Amino acid sequence: MKFMLIMRVTDETLEASKDLDFNEMIAVMGRFNEEMVNAGVMVGGEGLDPQDPGVVVDYSGETPVVTDGPYGETKELFNGFWMLEVASKEEAVEWAKRAPLQGPGSKMEVRRVTEVNEFPQDNEWVQKEKGWREQLGTA
Repeated sequence: MKFMLIMRVTDETLEASKDLDFNEMIAVMGRFNEEMVNAGVMVGGEGLDPQDPGVVVDYSGETPVVTDGPYGETKELFNGFWMLEVASKEEAVEWAKRAPLQGPGSKMEVRRVTEVNEFPQDNEWVQKEKGWREQLGTA
C-alpha cells in the first residue's frame, strides 16, 4: 500500500525554524530519507517553497480566480511530503512518528494513496489511466 506523509507547518513553526542551522536541518532530513530508502519503503518525497511565490486557484465562483501568495490568514500550510510503499497504515504511522520534525505547530498527516486497480476496471478512463501510467513508467 502507498501512503503519503504530509508535512504541515504553521507560522509559529516557520518562525521557530528560522534559528535552525540549514546544513544541519538538511543532514537530519537526509539521514531520515536514507533510512527509509535503505528500508525499501520510500517511493519519493519533496519539500515545497514557502507560500510567497505560490498561488491559489479558487473554483468557488463561475470562473476560477487566481490569487498570489501569501494567502492571508492561514492556520496550516502543506510544506512537503514523502511517498511510502508499506504493508499497512500502522507501518506508515510508525515512519511518520520517526520523522525529524519538531516545534510548535509541526504536524504530519498520513493518507493512503488510492491505486488505479481499486476503481472499476471496465471504465474507459480507468483503462486510459493504466495506459498513461505504463507510458510514464509508473505502472
